[in-house]
Amino acid sequence: MRRAAGLAALVLAVATAAEAARSPGELTPGGQMDQEPVTGRLLVATPELDDPNFDHTIVYMVEHDGSGAMGLVLNRVLGKGPVAELLEGLGIEGEVDPAAEIEVHYGGPVESGRGFVLHSPDYTGENTVVLSDLVALTTSLDVLSAIAAGNGPKRSLFALGYAGWAPGQLEAELAVGAWVVVEADEALLFDDQVDSKWRRALDRRGIDL
Repeated sequence: MRRAAGLAALVLAVATAAEAARSPGELTPGGQMDQEPVTGRLLVATPELDDPNFDHTIVYMVEHDGSGAMGLVLNRVLGKGPVAELLEGLGIEGEVDPAAEIEVHYGGPVESGRGFVLHSPDYTGENTVVLSDLVALTTSLDVLSAIAAGNGPKRSLFALGYAGWAPGQLEAELAVGAWVVVEADEALLFDDQVDSKWRRALDRRGIDL
């Protein structure tokens, strides 16, 4: 994985999107649809999915309703480096644990400069939405300061960009077998065994969790 140089190159992209961050509810307001929503579950790309943006990916579904869908890819790491370097590049001052590191993940192809932190719900701050008893989502940079100081969430994943679907698009992809749907758990959401996540998730097909 790339360390300092790679992380520094990503900092600018996060900074340009910081002011535009919105809560997930502002992305896709409620609507009507025939299919059961997959909000809070995982989409696992099947080998039949012919899209390099999502090849061998797992996507946590933040929202899915009649107006479309939004999620974050969990298993593509863009770079890794010290949290202190990330905060310095963003112009954020504060207490920093010098040993703390952070991975920057590819969250999806939409708004690739926009940052999201998916994390355990033991932390809440500005622009935090608690999605379930397993996971919350924060779109402000305060959570990065908390992580740097050692008082952030127990588990977290920092992603740039998100995966988005227009109304009916995800339903069509599910109908042709491009994705399978499995239940989320803490390991698939947050563990650092990124290379094995897709296979572990795909192996859960047909298992009632």
